[in-house]
Amino acid sequence: MSSLHAPLLEWYDEHARDLPWRRPEASAWSVMVSELMLQQTPVARVLPVHAAWMERWPTPGDLAAEPTGEAVRAWGRLGYPRRALRLHAAATAIVADHGGEVPRDHAVLLTLPGVGEYTAAAIASFAFGQRHVVLDTNVRRVLARVLGGDELPPAGLTRAERERAASVVPDDEATAATWAVAVMELGALVCTARQPACADCPLAAQCAWLAAGRPAYDGPPRRAQAWAGTDRQCRGRLMGVVRDAEGPVHVSALVAAWPEPEQRERCLAGLVADRLLVRAGDSAYALP
Repeated sequence: MSSLHAPLLEWYDEHARDLPWRRPEASAWSVMVSELMLQQTPVARVLPVHAAWMERWPTPGDLAAEPTGEAVRAWGRLGYPRRALRLHAAATAIVADHGGEVPRDHAVLLTLPGVGEYTAAAIASFAFGQRHVVLDTNVRRVLARVLGGDELPPAGLTRAERERAASVVPDDEATAATWAVAVMELGALVCTARQPACADCPLAAQCAWLAAGRPAYDGPPRRAQAWAGTDRQCRGRLMGVVRDAEGPVHVSALVAAWPEPEQRERCLAGLVADRLLVRAGDSAYALP
C-alpha cells in the first residue's frame, strides 16, 4: 500500500462532509444526479436542488416520464442547463435499455447521454464501490502538488497525469473507492486552488510542492471565465424568465430581460438549437 493511503483515509474518516449522495442509503441514481449537478457547480448550490430533484424523481423512471422542460425548470439556477437535458436523456435510456436501474458496468455507463470518462468512473466508484481512476479538478490539483511538485495541473488532462493517478489507486476495490472520494474531499476542503491549508493536510510530510517551497505555477496562462455581458449571462437571464413562468413567455418579457437585440436574438436561437427552449407561436417561447 502506498504511504499516502493510510494518512489520507484516516483524515477522510474524521473530516468527510455528510452529503446525501454519500450516505449508505443513497441510490446509484442519487449519485448520478449529484455528479452531473456538481460539474462546475459548488456543493452548497447543489444540495437544495439535489434534494428537491430526488424527492420529485427518486428513480430514473420518474424523471423519464416527465417532459424535458420539467427537468430544465427543476434545474433552477445551477447553470449549464444542458446538463438537465442530458440527465433526462440518460434517465430515458436507463429505462429503455437497463430496466430502470443505473448500470454498474463502467463501459455501459459511458454509453449513457451526458456520461463521460470522469462521470462513469465516479458513478462506478461511489455508487458501486469499484476500483477506477477518478480525476476531477480537485483530484488533479492534489496529485499535481503531492506527486508532481506543481501548484496546478495542466489545463487539459494528460496521459502522464492519468498514469500517475493510476499508480496510487489502492488494489482493493472498496479501499480504492474510498480513496477516490477522499482525494477529492482533500482538494475541496484543504488543498484548495487559492488558499491551501497545508498545515492541516494529512499528506504535508509527503508533498513535493510543499517541500519545494510552494513554487508558483509557471505554465501557460490559464484563461479566467468571463461572465458580465457574455452570451452565457444573456442565455442565463433569458432562461430564467422562461423557467419562472407558468406558460409561454411573450418576447416583450425577454426584451425587458436583455435589451440588446442582436445578442438576445443570437442567444435565443442558440437556446432553441440546444433544445432548451421552443418557439410558441410567432412571438413567444416556452420550455420544451
